[in-house]
Parts: sequence; C-alpha cells; structure tokens
Amino acid sequence: MHIRSLGLALIVGFSLCAHCTAEEKKYIPPINPKASPAAVNLYDFLQDIQGKYTLSGQHNFVGKGSAFTTQLEALTGKSPVVWGSDFSFTVKGDDAMHFQHAGPANLPTIDVEKVKAMMAERKKNGLQGPPPADAFPKPEFLDITLAEARAKTIAEIKARHAKGHIITLMWHACFPADGTPCRGESVWAEGHLPTDAQWDELMTDGTPLNEAWKKSVDEVASYLGELQEANIPVLWRPYHEMNGEWFWWGHKKGEQGFKRLWIMMYERFTNIHKLNNLIWVWDANAPRNVPGERGIPYEDCFPGAEYVDVLASDIYRNDYKPSHYEQLLVLGKGKPVALGEVGELPSPEIIQQQPKWTWFMSWGWILFLSNEPDRIRAIYNSEHVLTLDRISVDKDGRYSVK
Repeated sequence: MHIRSLGLALIVGFSLCAHCTAEEKKYIPPINPKASPAAVNLYDFLQDIQGKYTLSGQHNFVGKGSAFTTQLEALTGKSPVVWGSDFSFTVKGDDAMHFQHAGPANLPTIDVEKVKAMMAERKKNGLQGPPPADAFPKPEFLDITLAEARAKTIAEIKARHAKGHIITLMWHACFPADGTPCRGESVWAEGHLPTDAQWDELMTDGTPLNEAWKKSVDEVASYLGELQEANIPVLWRPYHEMNGEWFWWGHKKGEQGFKRLWIMMYERFTNIHKLNNLIWVWDANAPRNVPGERGIPYEDCFPGAEYVDVLASDIYRNDYKPSHYEQLLVLGKGKPVALGEVGELPSPEIIQQQPKWTWFMSWGWILFLSNEPDRIRAIYNSEHVLTLDRISVDKDGRYSVK
C-alpha cells in the first residue's frame, strides 16, 4: 500500500437482476479457460451485482487473524463480505517501523489512537500529512517467521470462507534477489527502481534473477494451491499500484515492462502450478498528479483484457474522481471494476454516483485513522452496500443477494 468490445447483448445482460439464472444471462468467462466451478461462480456473482450493489471489504495483516475485521464488526454490528490479506514479507533494519502500514509479518500492529494524537499535534503546529518515520519508536520485532504467519493466515481464510466471506489476497514482495527478511526499501524502491539491465534479467528465463523470482512466486503458489484443495476461490491481486514509482515492479511501460511480469506470473501459476481457483485482479493506483505519487495512466501498465478478470484502483485521500472510475470502465470493456484499497471510505453518495464498483476494501488500521465512526456506520448501513448478512451461498457454491 502507498501512504494500482463486448457487444450490446452483454451490456444489456448486465442490467438484469442479481437473481437471474445462468440460462437467462450471458456472462464473461474468466480468463483462465480451466477456472474451477468455484471461481466461475464467484466471477458470475461479481457480474450479477455490478451496477446494483457494492460488496464491503476489509484488509487484515498477515499472521494477525481478523483483527481489523473484528473491530469493524464491533463498531457496525455488521460483517464485511470481502476478507482481505497479504502474503507479505518480513522486514529488517532500524527503520522498519516506516513500513508498518503494510503489515510486515514480524511487526506489531500500531496504536491508532497514538497516531491520531501525533497527527493532531502536527496539525496544531501547522504541519500536514502523517508523522515521519523517526517519530515512531525503534521496532520491536515479533518472534514469527513468514512461513508461520502465512500458515496462520491460510487457517483464518478457511474459517472465514466457511462463514461465507469472499477472499481477496495480494503480496508485498521483496525484490527477488534480496529474499526475505529484507529491508523495506527492497519493496518500496522509490528512487532506486530496478535498472533496465536488472529488469531485462528478471524477464529472461533461466537467469539468476529470474530463478530467484521463480523461487519466491512458487512459495506463494503453494499456499494458493492449499486454498484450491479446500475449494476456496480467491480474488488474486498481485503487484498492485504498478503505475506508481514506489514499488520495485512499478512504472515499467511497454511490452517487456510490467505487462511481461504480469503475464509471467499468470502463465506460471496457471500452466505450471495449475491454479484454477484464481480471479485475476489488476489493481492500479488512481493516476493523479499528487506530489510523491507520480502515477502514470492506467493503460501504460495494462497487460490486456485477455489477462485480466477484474480492473481495480486504489484510492486514498478521498480522491473519488469520476475519471478514475470511468477510465477503468473503458479499459475493461465490460469486465468488473473494484476499489482494491481505500483509505477514506466511499460515501453512500459516491457509491450511487459510481455504482459499478463491485467491492471496496478498506486498508488495515487506516480504516480507523481516516474515517470517523459515523462515516463507517453510514456506508455499512447503505442499501447499496452488501454486508455478510445480505448474501447467501448455496450448496453448489453459487452466490446470491438475499
């Protein structure tokens, strides 16, 4: 996280009710022709609700259960439909707390009330933005390995899926050559993105850097395979915010740029690991000219509709510009769109004005930092926003709105 033509018949089909049967409606199939029935059912459901409802969602940090979802449930009395987490990394270095907002496996969760107090003091002194990294204490690392944290997350996913939650997963990945634990700058490579030579090596099969990449993605594939064995479909959202300049996989244009990296992962996961439970979510950052963000247009990093099931955007600072929404709709040519991450929640009015967002996912503790309780309750009580009590899943794994 950063503080990423269908004919008229299909378009008309999308306007049908969320309870229509598959025989009455034409669906766009997943990009993987061997997608599991569970994945197909999930993808069909996203198409059923698009333009009518938006699924609520909440991100949780790796290895820490459903800490933020549980807090949200206590506040609203409702449970978000989408349960999110991260395969993440373990971090090292004295500046590790600077990267705590992403939830590395070996860092404790930050005290939100302390951060609020620090921000209030900064505002009082005429300062803007979040506290600098050196305002936080030295890191106290948790005694947990990345494998242990990921295993805990897989167990939590199984429990949450059994309750009816839809699962979305992503991955803050260390640069392949660095392994993990790594310094945060390995993930957040702002100012020292891979050179053209390094990128070419990464894209070239059999090179040391390419082999290191294979090793790291194969580890993640094993966990996704465990979920496949449990018949759990996943909204898979890797290499997010790729149109920005802060992650090592970011800001790479052209056929051999980010597009090639995305296709490499898709082909390896689909053809080598036979992962058929994934809905592939391409998730850019809202392309705005904000100092320190420098997001380039969506299309510069888009691998093509043939490699993407859902197009998503990450929106922070309450920046729900119609253009961020409309550009995705044009690029996706009828495919579902979503809010992969948000800081400030979309208001009920935004959901009505931009109704085709199929889900939103608030990010970790940022939900409670950036939103007052009344704002959270308002969106969770909106008739257009679905919570867990408003959806059902039948014995064949088909979703519907109650």
